[in-house]
Amino acid sequence: MAMRQFLVRRLLQGILVIWGVVTVLFGLRAVSPGDPATLMLGEGANRELVERVREEEGLNEPIYVQYLDYVGGLLQGDLGYSWQSNRDVTAMVIERIPATIELTIAATIVAIVIAIPLGVVSATRRNEPSDYGATLFSLLGISTPNFWLGLMLILVMSVWFGIPYPTMSTATVPVGAVRIPYPSYIGYDFYGFPTGRRGVGFPDAMRALVFDQSASELGAWLRYITLPALTLGTYFTALITRLTRSGMIDELGKPYVTATKAKGLPNPLIRYKHVLRNTMIPIITVLGLQMGTLMGGAVITETVFNWPGLGLRLVDALRIRDWPLMQGIIIFIALAFIVINIVVDALYTKLNPQVSAE
Repeated sequence: MAMRQFLVRRLLQGILVIWGVVTVLFGLRAVSPGDPATLMLGEGANRELVERVREEEGLNEPIYVQYLDYVGGLLQGDLGYSWQSNRDVTAMVIERIPATIELTIAATIVAIVIAIPLGVVSATRRNEPSDYGATLFSLLGISTPNFWLGLMLILVMSVWFGIPYPTMSTATVPVGAVRIPYPSYIGYDFYGFPTGRRGVGFPDAMRALVFDQSASELGAWLRYITLPALTLGTYFTALITRLTRSGMIDELGKPYVTATKAKGLPNPLIRYKHVLRNTMIPIITVLGLQMGTLMGGAVITETVFNWPGLGLRLVDALRIRDWPLMQGIIIFIALAFIVINIVVDALYTKLNPQVSAE
């Protein structure tokens, strides 16, 4: 019962946040310079045609009427139509969601796989070289801007160094892969990672693997997503490493750890079953918060790698001042952020029953 009340309360709070986002976006659109009808038709449009569009779109109505019409459309799932392409904004958002979700999940997996073991090793071997190395990595990861890291990865992994790729198999070399001028050996050429675009999507790669028993598309997908996922996940990895290290150090000094040692439990069991479990609560919080942030922060990474997700579409919409499309994408990102946080909060009580939903 307490959990149900908690979820209802958080849902109501989320609705208020979405309403705030919608209102702020509409206000910014209302005060931004430029006539929407002219933006739709172009600067050289006929004056009569511009007036007709203003009438049809309700742009001559008072601002509060326009706001109520917009909110009413949102409640019915209508995000409007793009001013530039005249396409349904909902469809334009939906078609870019898979690419952004793939990139966000891949970056999160990179962070979890690297950060948690690194944080555990750093905490259990304090003041040793491995601890200094993990601390330096965390410092560099947090301090390095995404756009610079992405460009450096492209330069090093795609241009300077090649990755062996089979030329005698039927595997397809990804579009955008840079061939390195090294001599081939045993049927292999050197190709760098693709410098942009998405190539094949993960669902298609898995479909080929399951139904056609072909791993080539899965390999191509991995080659396309590796550099963007590393770029997006580096800051996240550094953050989780520091959080794991500090949490482990705090937990290792608590009396229950001494008690479990007195019982004769082996150190690996104490660290990974008892200490790490208690350390995971703040880590899961940050994971949830950062996954929402990653979806919004993917804008830079998607732009650097020309990754066809929501971030790249948002940049394109900003460039041409396509307000309905901008509003639709930002509302979706805010909605995803709220849903992820509610799920994370609900996981609290499951992971640690001592934490009450109240």
